[in-house]
Amino acid sequence: MRINHVKSVAARLTGGFFCVLLLMSTVQQAALAGKAESADLSLYATAAVLLDADSGRVLYEKEGYTPMAMASTTKIMTCILVLEEGNLDDYAQVSAYAASMPKVKLYARQGEEYQVRSLLFSLMLESHNDSAVVLAEYIGKRYLSEELAQKSTADFSVEESRQAVKAFANLMNAKARELGCKDTWFITPNGLDATETFEDAGGEQIQREHCTTAAELARIMAYCVKESPGRDLFREITRTESYSFYENGRSVTCVNHNAFLNMMEGAFSGKTGFTNKAGYCYVGALERDGKTFIVALLACGWPNNRTYKWSDSRELMEYGLENFEYREIAGEDTAFDETRLQPLTVEDGQTQILGGTARVELEIRERHAGAGTDMAGADSAGGESAGGEAKEAPVRLLMRGDEEIKVDCELQKHLQAPVRAGTQVGCILYSVDGKVYLTETIVTKSDVEKVEISWCMEQVFKRFLIL
Repeated sequence: MRINHVKSVAARLTGGFFCVLLLMSTVQQAALAGKAESADLSLYATAAVLLDADSGRVLYEKEGYTPMAMASTTKIMTCILVLEEGNLDDYAQVSAYAASMPKVKLYARQGEEYQVRSLLFSLMLESHNDSAVVLAEYIGKRYLSEELAQKSTADFSVEESRQAVKAFANLMNAKARELGCKDTWFITPNGLDATETFEDAGGEQIQREHCTTAAELARIMAYCVKESPGRDLFREITRTESYSFYENGRSVTCVNHNAFLNMMEGAFSGKTGFTNKAGYCYVGALERDGKTFIVALLACGWPNNRTYKWSDSRELMEYGLENFEYREIAGEDTAFDETRLQPLTVEDGQTQILGGTARVELEIRERHAGAGTDMAGADSAGGESAGGEAKEAPVRLLMRGDEEIKVDCELQKHLQAPVRAGTQVGCILYSVDGKVYLTETIVTKSDVEKVEISWCMEQVFKRFLIL
């Protein structure tokens, strides 16, 4: 019985292996053939991406996978982590380190306390750099030693503050990895340019810059507005035109600098950014006609080109609205015909008649998301996200009229008894432009036991002696 169980497990692993091989082959063929021709858009940005927020599919990209500085668009990650881990009614203390941040800033002073809610509006509307550090220390100190976690942040030394900010940056990078963002690296919570050196597991010195790619920045934004448990508050904060609060003896009014909110119908969220190294950056979201688009722009002009990001955003959003419509991935015209699944031969399998050929019927049992979110590094072959959670299978996909859904089926040629019902023996992959968006699992419908001496003797007895 243990041998049979091991063989059954081996059969399942073999079936899964075939799916992985087919997926790798599909992606490799797409890489050799090249991506579908991109639209001829006139953009100022050095790097740009238009993303379908529902499927994670990149609809357009220009240097979309090149790591670059991203300035204050960093703050979307800072904001969403505080929304997920913090409490808006809490008060956060200001350290000397936070107060020392360069402008644009709230001009918070060491020892002051601000409500987390107020700091988030300060962070996202006015892009205050000191507010970002106050929030990072508020969350990050929880991951330090018990002594530092209990210590007043206002009394932190510069080194202790940096430890808290580093702990928060670790959370930012962990979230990025969870989302499949392999070329993103956070050092600061406010997006100020930074470089750090550290040792890897092998003791080698590695230097990394604060950076992301346009594709991964768009992916993070999609998470913020569509997937995070804090998405509703994120949307509320980032679409607010102005927010006023009175704390520490002064009145503060924060005005939203995301002008794109009033430039196109359906625009509802976004974040600007600028440093001398990054140039003008922007990430924004728009919902219209049942579609949700994300635009990410990096190095979109330098002074005096601050308006380039708005024209680029409009051009990309209009391109998405005008050229992409939903199609069912496994619709009537593309769904795999299950009647094409012929029974598989089972070697050494028991049959109704001694000496016959054993076969097992097949069926399509499961449907799950494929690996093709078109994001750098999203290449796992199962129905799981980068964070390990099962992803719901997409029913439809935004596609251009000239794009096609390719359906591939891979099956094992034969099986070895014993076979258990539900054993995976292949899969069907639905792909667009070389990226798999839907996977259907092919499994056996029944058990097939292995031919053994006892069974053979039983068959002989039934055939010759009973008669």
